[in-house]
Amino acid sequence: MRASPYDEMLEEGGAPRSHCGDYWRWLEAQPQDYLARKRSEADALFHRVGITFAVYGENSGTERLIPFDIVPRIIPSADWARLEAGLAQRVQALNAFIGDIYHDQRILRAGVVPAERVLCNVQYRPEMQGVDVPGGIYAHIAGIDVVRDAGGGFCVLEDNLRVPSGVSYMLENRKMMMRLFPELFTHHPIAPVEQYPDLLLENLKSVAPSGVSDPTVVLLTPGMYNSAYFEHAFLAQQMGIELVEGQDLFVLDDVLYMRTTRGPQRVDVLYRRLDDDFLDPLSFRPDSTLGVPGLLTVYRAGHVTIANAIGTGIADDKSIYPYVPEMIRFYLGEAPLLENVRTWILGNPQDRAYVLDHLPELVVKEAHGAGGYGMLIGPAATAAQLEDFRGRIRAHPERYIAQPTLTLSTCPTFSVAGVAPRHIDLRPFVLSGRDVSIVPGGLTRVALREGSLIVNSSQGGGTKDTWVLGD
Repeated sequence: MRASPYDEMLEEGGAPRSHCGDYWRWLEAQPQDYLARKRSEADALFHRVGITFAVYGENSGTERLIPFDIVPRIIPSADWARLEAGLAQRVQALNAFIGDIYHDQRILRAGVVPAERVLCNVQYRPEMQGVDVPGGIYAHIAGIDVVRDAGGGFCVLEDNLRVPSGVSYMLENRKMMMRLFPELFTHHPIAPVEQYPDLLLENLKSVAPSGVSDPTVVLLTPGMYNSAYFEHAFLAQQMGIELVEGQDLFVLDDVLYMRTTRGPQRVDVLYRRLDDDFLDPLSFRPDSTLGVPGLLTVYRAGHVTIANAIGTGIADDKSIYPYVPEMIRFYLGEAPLLENVRTWILGNPQDRAYVLDHLPELVVKEAHGAGGYGMLIGPAATAAQLEDFRGRIRAHPERYIAQPTLTLSTCPTFSVAGVAPRHIDLRPFVLSGRDVSIVPGGLTRVALREGSLIVNSSQGGGTKDTWVLGD
């Protein structure tokens, strides 16, 4: 039997937690029709601005509004300080791991991480072997998904290092709350988040190739049909940099250029929002029309910085995730400040046997999956779904990992039936460059259906504003 979920705002008896008292009393005093009007106003404003999310598999051109909840998630300063320290530690170790496996491979020779998990992994890019990157930074932008356990402690659910998304919704959610409820921001010491684009640009410029004094940064998008295109355009506009597609760039004499109305302009830092496979048709998928022929050659020559670096996907593969606490001990000589969720690696015969015997109790995920697709939630699965996954696991055990069915924490959420608890997680964003920067807060995702544990926007989840309180 699973423990009761931790409520972010209310104690067990229903009284507000000390840091939420003022907000909870305000919320209880608001009429339901007033809150409903405010939520409708938010929906209309998000539609007007164009904050939508295209879901793959739907009809071409179909876009969906990510539902926004008007009740914030509130984190006290002491909790945030502990979480922030753990996030910085984790990303530092992940960067060390990526640099190591593409150079000396000390952690593999020491047997801390099994060599076959890395070298036989589809996310491992042999083309990056021996490539030095500025500052030794591979994951310049990391989105780390964290959850609270039943006791209220934070633990990491997964690491997102390839092309982490969602930060635009963090920023727009804050703008929306300030527009809908400006009085709340005069009575609560809420840490700001609007500085994120400036911090991101500063971090990207700080890792430009050696000798470049005034680097040109561009954001590479797959194009307007990508599910996160709104975010690509939003961040480029907020940073004041060019939003480009592969056809806007070309390589000449081992240098990357951007086509402009004033002629070619050298590009020093490429903030890419497409996967490795599509970056360079000469080195990866030859049928890709989204990338830039010859880009890898420029990168290997040290004439451009790519953020995140090619090959970072190996560190957010779900079959590598269980080893991150040992990475922290190995590279930093420190105890992990944030624990992992218990994970079974199904390529391991003992783990596989346990999971097959306990499948109705567990969550099974594809090691290379994302967005909530390809998952089995055992307690909610039918007998047919359980048998289907048993067959998949037996056929390709190396493709899956399993975890307990987590009792995600809850937060009051405005629903058709009024304010009611819904399950949530949190994705803070860690920027690594000359310094490490973490904007206080992150993207809180919420499972809007009662009892649902799936918070992914692609699976019907919504988002909330995240308040980190000052002292």
